[in-house]
Order: sequence, then C-alpha cells, then structure tokens
Amino acid sequence: MTINETVYAIDQAVVDFVEIGIVNGETDATDRIVLRNLLLAMIGKEDFNTQLEQSNTLPDRLDLLDLLVDWAVANGKIADYQYARETLEAQIMSLITPMPSVINKHFWEVYAENPEAATDYFYQLSQNNDYIKTRSIAKNIAFQHRTDYGELEITINLSKPEKDPKQIALAKNAPASAYPACQLCMENEGYAGRIDHPARANHRIVRMPLNGEKWGLQYSPYAYYEEHCIFLAEEHKPMKLDKHTFEKLLGIITQFPHYFVGSNADLPIVGGSILSHDHYQGGRHTFAMAEAPVEIPFELPRFASIQAGIVKWPMSVVRLAGKDEYELAEAATFVLDAWRGYSDEAADILAATDGIPHNTITPIARMKDGLFELDLVLRNNRTSPEFPDGIFHPHPDVQNIKKENIGLIEVMGLAILPPRLKGELIEIENYLNGETVEIAPYHKDWVTALVDKKDRTGADAVEVVQEAVSKAFLRVLEDAGVFKRTPEGQQAFHRFVEQLH
Repeated sequence: MTINETVYAIDQAVVDFVEIGIVNGETDATDRIVLRNLLLAMIGKEDFNTQLEQSNTLPDRLDLLDLLVDWAVANGKIADYQYARETLEAQIMSLITPMPSVINKHFWEVYAENPEAATDYFYQLSQNNDYIKTRSIAKNIAFQHRTDYGELEITINLSKPEKDPKQIALAKNAPASAYPACQLCMENEGYAGRIDHPARANHRIVRMPLNGEKWGLQYSPYAYYEEHCIFLAEEHKPMKLDKHTFEKLLGIITQFPHYFVGSNADLPIVGGSILSHDHYQGGRHTFAMAEAPVEIPFELPRFASIQAGIVKWPMSVVRLAGKDEYELAEAATFVLDAWRGYSDEAADILAATDGIPHNTITPIARMKDGLFELDLVLRNNRTSPEFPDGIFHPHPDVQNIKKENIGLIEVMGLAILPPRLKGELIEIENYLNGETVEIAPYHKDWVTALVDKKDRTGADAVEVVQEAVSKAFLRVLEDAGVFKRTPEGQQAFHRFVEQLH
C-alpha cells in the first residue's frame, strides 16, 4: 500500500466511523464535522480529504476502530502499549456514546413503559460502544456438563488480555493515585484511564434509587453470562451482609423482576475480589442452582408465610420464598444471624477463632412463579494445617483445575477457570492421542486417570478432558459446601436447621 493510499484509507475510516453513528441514530448529522475533527485530533491527523463520502457498504465499526488505533500508533500519536491502545479505543468510542444525562433520561422514560425494554436499550448501547468487550468475550471457551444437580457450565476465561511485560514494568514506576478510589466507583464514568487503571471514557452508569440510597446500574465489560450487570452504591463503602443487604437485593428485584441479583460473601477466601465497595452482580442468565429443586422443605415458625427448604445442590443452600419482601428479608436475617453464631465441630464448622468470624453467606435473589426467592448459600472461611487455603475451598487434588476463590457466579454453577488451562488442556488432549508432549507437573496424576479412561472407553480425547474438567468443578463445589452430600454431612445440615425452629 502506498503512502497516499494509506492516507486515503485512514480518511475513509474517519468518514465511515462517523457515518455509522449517524446511520444508527447514535449521533446527529449536524455534528458530523465536529465529530470528524475530534476523531482526527484523537489519532493525531492534521489534514483530511473533505471530498470523501461514506462507503457504499459501511464496514464493521470495530474493524474501523482497529484501523484508527493502528494508525495512531504507527504515526507516533500513542505508544504501542496495551493501556495506551485501550485508552484511545475508549476515547474514540466515547464520541458515539451519549452523555449520562441523555442515557438516564431515555432509560427511565422507556422503563415507565417496560423495564425489560429499558435494560435492553442500555445493554445494547453498552455493546455498541465497545464498553462490553464482545470480541474479547467471544474468545472464551465454554461447554456444559450434565450432573445429578443439573447442567453445570464450564468457561475458560480468555476475555481479559494479558498485560505486556513492558507495561507491567512501566506501571511499577507510575505515580500513585487514589482517584478513582476503586474500579467500581462512579468516578470511573468517563475516566480516561492510566497505566494502572482501566480506560473508561465510554463507560456510562444508570442512576437508580434503592431503599433511600443512591445506586447505579452498569454492565460488566468482560461479561461471564447474558446481561451480566453490576449494581453499585454511589458511596464508596465496604460490603457488609446484614438485613439491609436482603432488603436491597429484593428492592432491585422489585425494580428489575426479569433479572437475578446476588452478593458475594463478605469475608476473605469465600468473598469476592472487591470487598471495599458495596455492590451486587445480576443479569438475565438462568443458572443451574436456580433450577435445582428444594430437596427437604422445613418450617420457620417465626415466619409463617415464608416457604423454606434445603436445596439439592453440591453446596449448602437454604432457599426462602414468599410474597412479602419485608418478611422475607426478616427471615433471611434470622437465618444469617443463626449461621454466623453456629458451630459444629463434628462438621469442622467453628463460628469464630479468637474472635475472628468464619461464617457468612452468599445470597442470591430472584422472582419465580410470582414469589420473591432468596437462596442463602452457607459459607465458612476456616483454614487448617491440612487445608491452608481453606477447609471449604477447592482441595489440593483439584487445584490443578481451580485454585482461586469460589465466588457468587461459581456458587450458582458456572465455572470461571483460569486462562492457563486453554493451552494445558490442548497439550493433555494431544497426549491422550499419543503425541509426545510436556505435561505440567500438577496435572500428571490427573492425566494418568484420563489415559486409563480413554483406553477403556475409546472416547474422543476432547470429550474425555471436558468431562474430567467438569467433574473436577463439581468436586470444587462439593469441597466448598459446608455440609457434605454424605449421610453424616446431611445429618449435620439438619442439626443446623433445627436451630431455626
């Protein structure tokens, strides 16, 4: 390609990028010249062919975005680092992203007619402006596995790009900043980003009231499931599980009955990655746990209108359901308080050690069959010499598959496995097919069993590996369950339930 052709191509990219926004109704034709000039300034281009018109067939906008950013790198406008590229990408996409006031006004106007249509609008906008990284998410590996508890979902998370070693080195010398206070703060909306903080120029938040507090709704840029959203407090305050938590979860479901919403636990090991900012995760996905039946119903005498039961699930789940959200919140608080103070040494459960608490829950709310439903997943973060990572944490023999904490999403039956497994599992499949490959030491005992199974059944190597990964994830959930799915474990679960009478 000659220099002139390069100039023509980038000028055409500028024209087409702006025209796509006009055609889609995201921007107005009156703003055409201003948008072109802003875009030219962003990529560092001073001249422009004003005679160009839009292409007969408009290309994909994200392909144009790549071309514009590559041109800026090649011409020295930005350094060729991941963070610099992402910063410019977000700035460019902010040109076709309405201001928060416009989005909020339209969202609530649509909401007045149909709450689902309102979230559909905001979700589509968040994809169109590349805040939700649809191309990166598409790289994830996903498959399912049928179990006695329903269909578990397995994903290998490849959506978040690996950081460049040169960028990591630069970040060490970057000046410290306390703004925004964390990646969930509302101050991230429109924030340019820096080497140690993600670019958020195209980020928008819908403001919403929640039980007398100011909260926001946004989508996750690296979504793990359909309409993966985050509800966040306007105030930067730490997560805390109490009665107000249940009231807010049910308050969100009242406003968005087509979504589920849940909170990570509020203790280390069993908690989420960001405990410093009060927030919940939700979305439109139906997880296996939501479809799991109540296995053993029981009564809560203090709450006559509330249905209660033990859920058939590898982790230990108490399900509450009722029409009265206030009584349901009271009942959930009663269960939480009982669990926080509960000990059963025969089941390795101690409420506290030297005054340090161990018991908490992972709560999930949804609307089902006209009733509010709350799943309370019992958690305990004790460690021991035998299990230094956690007694109710993935045990060492399955940590070759999953060693990280088990949070809200995995509790419900969706595995989020580390990127390293992509290459490692391919090597194992090749090994099963007779190739000479180097297997990571922590997989070797596991692989020996896979070889035996493949030899016995003649099954396809991919199927053998996927089934084994799925069974390992099921074991992970069983390890995280405080009351095991054994006669002894279920007897212990009943001992706790008796405390609720």
